[in-house]
Amino acid sequence: MFALVESGEIKKYFSGNQGITIGDNKYPKAIFTLWSKDEREAINIYEVEIDNTNKKDERWYINTNITYSFGSGKVTGSYGTATAKAHADTLWTSQDKTDGKIPEGKDVGDVAVEGLKTQLIRTIKQQAAGELQITDWYIVRKADAGTAVPSSITTHRAAVRTKAAEMETAITNASNTPALETLYTYTKQEDGSVTRPLGELPTLES
Repeated sequence: MFALVESGEIKKYFSGNQGITIGDNKYPKAIFTLWSKDEREAINIYEVEIDNTNKKDERWYINTNITYSFGSGKVTGSYGTATAKAHADTLWTSQDKTDGKIPEGKDVGDVAVEGLKTQLIRTIKQQAAGELQITDWYIVRKADAGTAVPSSITTHRAAVRTKAAEMETAITNASNTPALETLYTYTKQEDGSVTRPLGELPTLES
């Protein structure tokens, strides 16, 4: 992305994929790829530099729009302070009811907007159900034909349920959004493995 700067102010932005006209002069799109930085800036075209200092993981935060400025001989696009997504559910209130905001079928105290915890716990439940489904046929066979379920399968299914419960508890106990982010952040350990505090659901292959 490039910007036209005149008298210290950004006047126009260019994607760099087509030619441009500045005043009475026309320039081919090659100026964005073949011209040097100094050659472009001689006609007041500056490449936009994005400052990601304030940008955060969109899984956990809502980033601001980028704002652009010109200073010290360069055009910079910067993010403002990111806002953490709500970690807890937002509930309908009495005031919402007074204002007529609560939809039909809902009432004060019901969930208006799900927080991250609810979403993450639902995902854990779905993942655990998916893992258990792989061995459900053993349970069906036992019910239909009386064939015993191998002890390794019984052990695995119990481990999945136990770990899922541990993960859900860890999510529930997280005090805020940064704490949730930490649970899901992978780091390299001394033995070379890459793990996260939340851990992983056991699989048949593990």
